Amino acid sequence: MTGTEHYFTAEPASPDERRTRTVHLAGRDVTVETAGGVFSPDHLDAGTDVLLRHVPDPPRDGDLLDLGCGWGPVALSLGLLAPHARVWAVDVNERALDLTRRNAAGLGLDGLRAVRPEDVPDDVRFAAIWSNPPIRVGKETLHAMLRQWLRRLVPGGEAYLVVAKNLGSDSLLRWLADELAGVAAVDRVATARGFRVLRVVAAG
Repeated sequence: MTGTEHYFTAEPASPDERRTRTVHLAGRDVTVETAGGVFSPDHLDAGTDVLLRHVPDPPRDGDLLDLGCGWGPVALSLGLLAPHARVWAVDVNERALDLTRRNAAGLGLDGLRAVRPEDVPDDVRFAAIWSNPPIRVGKETLHAMLRQWLRRLVPGGEAYLVVAKNLGSDSLLRWLADELAGVAAVDRVATARGFRVLRVVAAG
């Protein structure tokens, strides 16, 4: 990516050169399609790998959310582990959404929907949220995003977020605890390879 383009750009200007990769998701090797202009196009990034290694299996049904899906590793894992659930893969990057749709189709994940944030119906509530959130969008935007989506957990629903320690995971943990006081419990459940996995459990 060049200039001011980022993986959270809606319409990446970099060449849309598709390539295939083999990655290990949900206990199996799968072939996926990636491209430049999305987050970590050449491999499963370290933070996402830490997240996927430390989360419990998702609920078997209900609505599940991958917030900031990129080419889809988290959403695809949710779909493979919970084939009867409805998985929402959300991103603002249209190329990322297209890749996630194609990868889901290639794996036969009919219950996965890759959409822009505004295309998730307002009445949908999530049994689980897994996310490697786009920290580099800036604190204000990140906080607004988490405030919006974490409050859509069902009672007892759990969210797991992976954040690099050097990108403010501990300060984000404190902010989440203050922001969601009385609404959800917040704690840190894992530390590995310079990343923290944070958990949010909705009250009820």
